[in-house]
Amino acid sequence: MGADGEQIGVVTTQEALQRAREADLDLVEVAPQANPPVCRIMDYGKFKYERDIRQKEARKKQSRTELKEIKFRPKIDAHDYGTKKGHVERFLRGGHKVKVTIMFRGREMTHTELGRKILDRLVGDLGEMVTVESMPKQEGRNMIMVISPNKRHMEQLARARAREPKTETEPTPELPAEAVPEPIEEPAAVEPEQEPAPEPEPVATASETDEG
Repeated sequence: MGADGEQIGVVTTQEALQRAREADLDLVEVAPQANPPVCRIMDYGKFKYERDIRQKEARKKQSRTELKEIKFRPKIDAHDYGTKKGHVERFLRGGHKVKVTIMFRGREMTHTELGRKILDRLVGDLGEMVTVESMPKQEGRNMIMVISPNKRHMEQLARARAREPKTETEPTPELPAEAVPEPIEEPAAVEPEQEPAPEPEPVATASETDEG
């Protein structure tokens, strides 16, 4: 095959190499199992670069499924149960599997049915959005169950959200800026005039006293 995809036909290896050299390109074997093998004249460096870009974009679009874990205690209170159930729902909506673990301590091992009730309650509360992949089983002091998102139910929810009409809020009109009154200059305080200090009385000298 030529650089533009045209069919050249069956030629010898030397002739194919000569054609690639004349076009300043590479001769790449694309179907070695064929008889005779199929080769193509191309810019192999450019081909590898474009292939790597396509693979990188495909990896970005591909959702990675991870196994998350949430741990419960058999005597968990209602508030903690609601919080942990919310984490499980968030993981499932993200497309992840969830490993739910009930941890028993001490004498709690004699009442493992409490842990089973929590797992059954969790599955019932999650409803159609969850699929049980691994039923509850006891492993040492832990009871473990693995659940995964129900893909069909999640797709239905996504389609339902896509059909919902989007409510667009009208932009709030900008109000005209109020005129700011110019500050009025206050008259400067006038200090009261000070009365002149009284002139000191003359003091009689010794000579004036003798003349009198």
